[in-house]
Amino acid sequence: MALIVLAADKGAPGVTTAATALGAVWPRSVLLAECDPAGGDLAYRLPAADGGVLNPARGLLSLGATARRGLTVQQVQEHSQKIVGGLDVLTGLTHGEQAAGLTWLWGPLGRTFASVPGADVLADCGRLGAHPEINDLITEAELAVLFARASLDHVAHLRERLAVLPKGPQLGVVVIADPRQYRSSIEEVRRIVTATGREVAFVGGLAHDPKGAELLRGQWGGRLDRSLLIRTARELATRLATHTAPRSPLHEPQH
Repeated sequence: MALIVLAADKGAPGVTTAATALGAVWPRSVLLAECDPAGGDLAYRLPAADGGVLNPARGLLSLGATARRGLTVQQVQEHSQKIVGGLDVLTGLTHGEQAAGLTWLWGPLGRTFASVPGADVLADCGRLGAHPEINDLITEAELAVLFARASLDHVAHLRERLAVLPKGPQLGVVVIADPRQYRSSIEEVRRIVTATGREVAFVGGLAHDPKGAELLRGQWGGRLDRSLLIRTARELATRLATHTAPRSPLHEPQH
């Protein structure tokens, strides 16, 4: 169905936490893929479906080892795992040095993600800039979403990143906002983004909620479901899914 890239430019605004929260409440079938070339920590952060630990040897690195002669959706599924709550995840590299041997993988991976039948793919690409080859994956996305905090340095880097992102996918911006200034922070970033002249499909928000983020690491429960993180993630997931909604056959172009 749709490939949605989630990324940031500066610092650590919580892209992995945001990606996990969005995956947990996504309104359609979804795969969360950890695609940060610098390495990730989903394998150590989230419990497996049986309450145990995820296998750190099964994920993007093991997928790359089998994909030299071609990459298929079935291979992606074979190297994915389920976490508590039933979300399918493709865990990422464990450190940045592993990316050196996988520079060829990102384009084929993006094309394969975009062709997964019956499910969207949320690709957590982490911080952009250090590994330009990840642009090969971003180019294949239907929507690329940049996360930023509403601080001067984050917004300045956001403007620069918007100017150099690959053409092709729709662009969105999500502000990780303090709940006390939630709406005003989003509106201020929207004003700045609009002034860049780069076409952006939307500017949305996600609550900065450290307690909710800690709950997300463990068992799903009522406290997490009522957290600001999950409440705002539901609103954001609906908005992102709407921007990548499958077209009805009635609206397919006529030949």
